Amino acid sequence: FRTWVTHWSLKKLPKWEKEGMPWKTKNQMNQRSEFVLKAMKTDNFRELCREYKISPKVGYKWKARFEQEGLAGMGEKSRRPKSAPGGLSEEEVCRVVLLKERHRHWGARKLVVLYERQWGKGPSESSIKRVLKKAGLVDEKKRRPAKESGRICSGRKASAPNDVWTVDFKGWWHDADGRCEPLTVRDEYSRMVLENRALANGKTETVRAVFEQLFEKHGLPCAIRSDNGAPFASAQGLMGLSRLSAWWIALGIELERSRPACPQDNGAHERMHKDVAREIEGTQYEGRQAALEEWTREFNQVRPHEALGMQTPAQVYKKSERKWKGTPDELEYKGMTKRRVHRRGTIHYGNKQYFISSALAGWDIGLQASATGKMDVYFGRLLLGQIEEQSASFAAIKPAPKANEPEGEKPPARATEFGACSTAGPGAAADACAPVPSVTPAPNSGATPSSENTPIDTPKPTMKL
Repeated sequence: FRTWVTHWSLKKLPKWEKEGMPWKTKNQMNQRSEFVLKAMKTDNFRELCREYKISPKVGYKWKARFEQEGLAGMGEKSRRPKSAPGGLSEEEVCRVVLLKERHRHWGARKLVVLYERQWGKGPSESSIKRVLKKAGLVDEKKRRPAKESGRICSGRKASAPNDVWTVDFKGWWHDADGRCEPLTVRDEYSRMVLENRALANGKTETVRAVFEQLFEKHGLPCAIRSDNGAPFASAQGLMGLSRLSAWWIALGIELERSRPACPQDNGAHERMHKDVAREIEGTQYEGRQAALEEWTREFNQVRPHEALGMQTPAQVYKKSERKWKGTPDELEYKGMTKRRVHRRGTIHYGNKQYFISSALAGWDIGLQASATGKMDVYFGRLLLGQIEEQSASFAAIKPAPKANEPEGEKPPARATEFGACSTAGPGAAADACAPVPSVTPAPNSGATPSSENTPIDTPKPTMKL
């Protein structure tokens, strides 16, 4: 049995108090006011308490409060303690505020770790949050309602360093030296920022030179995730291949692509860009690249990351076992006919010319006869399409439609559906890349899905340096 102010044991209560609840839940203040007004005139106080089904102790309490405060005292009062013996000292509060001022965009969890590094055991996360909120150092976020969205990708998730690298250009801004648009490369598993460089331009040759330095320093990843913009991909090219992504495939690196206009598919990388924007963009700094490198050093070696158990990326990241040994001069396809793609993107086979892709100019492709009488065309372990000699045509591979997707609304072929992966480089494991999902030939090609249409079952090409 409960009253609105105290708990009583049913065994100790008189029978008349067990029959109902005191103070009806509707408009308790009016009932209390009515009770105390009657209590000031009654000759039998206990009988009045029985009428309202409250104990005499409670009745005397409200009568005394009425005498002191009047009807205004009939409301509930705060039960908050008047003092907090375990509260933070002024020195601790100042330390928390100092850390927040130094790291304006870091949250309470990270500040707890920094506090313990400098001064030992300190305030809890909730205490730091409370201090920051009182000090006006918390920026309230405007939350938008979540919307349902699909996701089209191969499903590869990094389970170790160098499983997946992510790459993108940070949105540009203007500084004293002009337009700044840094190229950022990040290891998905360890969160290690491998490169944060302001380039003179975003041309393929410029970006490739940066990746050559990264591969020489850190080794080769199993896959690289990027958006569909240049120079990482080509919207009009075969399976979105660009000259840069074709080079990655030739090195034995898988391609992971996000959906067009869906930056959330590479959300962790975009979140890192947000930190760059808040902490560098719009601030005054001397030396553009020096500022980017200092930010990268703090991000990798100082800033604790919640997803890493509050470790730093530098503590988790390890160099790849797949060593960089330069770009191969040619690709070898065991058991296949090999053709070199000309600078215009064409090959010659059977006294006929077939256009494949200008992004593959200078690279070798493999041709293998299928059960349907057509020729499967491979670049590395990536199945590009089929050649039909009778019609002298090349048909690109299309992804199989989803269960609820009409046949006439198939999306364009993308490298992510096929696990764009060639063999690993010399000295690397042959199974460094994940299995490749099965695919379906283009409509009217006459071919049927089989093991011969799946790149993972084909002889693995080797590379000659």
